[in-house]
Amino acid sequence: MAKKFHYGGQAVIEGVMIRGQKVAAIVVRRPNGELATKTKPLSPIYTGWTRRTPFTRGIIALFEAMALGVSSLVYSANVSLEEEGKPPGGSGESEKLSSASVWLILVVSMALGVGLFFLAPLFLTRLIDPYISSSLVFHLIEGSVRLVIFLGYLKLISLLPDIKRTFAYHGAEHKTIHAYEDGAPLEPEAIKRYSTAHVRCGTAFLLAVLVIAILVFALIGRQEVWIMILSRVLLLPVIASLGYELTQFGARHIQNSFIRAIMAPGLRLQSLTTNEPDEGQIEVAVAALKEVLAIDQMEEAA
Repeated sequence: MAKKFHYGGQAVIEGVMIRGQKVAAIVVRRPNGELATKTKPLSPIYTGWTRRTPFTRGIIALFEAMALGVSSLVYSANVSLEEEGKPPGGSGESEKLSSASVWLILVVSMALGVGLFFLAPLFLTRLIDPYISSSLVFHLIEGSVRLVIFLGYLKLISLLPDIKRTFAYHGAEHKTIHAYEDGAPLEPEAIKRYSTAHVRCGTAFLLAVLVIAILVFALIGRQEVWIMILSRVLLLPVIASLGYELTQFGARHIQNSFIRAIMAPGLRLQSLTTNEPDEGQIEVAVAALKEVLAIDQMEEAA
């Protein structure tokens, strides 16, 4: 019996991306209210054995999420910049974002993310290093500072109006996936009753990464500052891989009360990164899911 495929995706600007078995579909609401759809074939590296092998799949999934995220954001940003009623490729084409520009933004954002969430907590904790006698206590304090910065960041961006709309599309994506996995009709009225939190969400994954980082860095101990800086950068793929495995394990065993208790903080945290969607936003998520389902069914029938 073939292993059940787990669909997922992300919110983009006025839209949703859903990742299928062989393609990803991005559906975006145009300024005139119509839906724009784009399908993107997945690279073999994202569908081959490395994507299915424990521990390597977490690293592959991380790079896949970055690549798909960038291309999806480029497409959604370009669609959202269209003037109402103007077809793609019209005189507004020069105003659209280039892939190179968004990749540059992504690289800068990643550097800022590493600096804010991994290096800043290290340097802040080192300010009180003379007063900390235990290496374990040092890393617990550093990890706590990291979590506070992360939670504060999510809370601040959740207050921005544009981000609130994107988080509503995030909620629409989760509700739609819930409905599909539950066998419910892919219609707004049926989808509305489902939760905006999902155990396989990237928010839960990020929280798992931050917690696992405490344990991994504690094993390294207090070293020379340059060693500690390098460890915060070079060990990120390892930590991300462990976080991915934990999240996937939790998703497979979520009916277990002990596992559900462990995953509960990640589910509650999604109250900051998801909002209740309206019917129009659910319609976008459904269109993206139906697009990949149709393509996957054709692939299986071929």
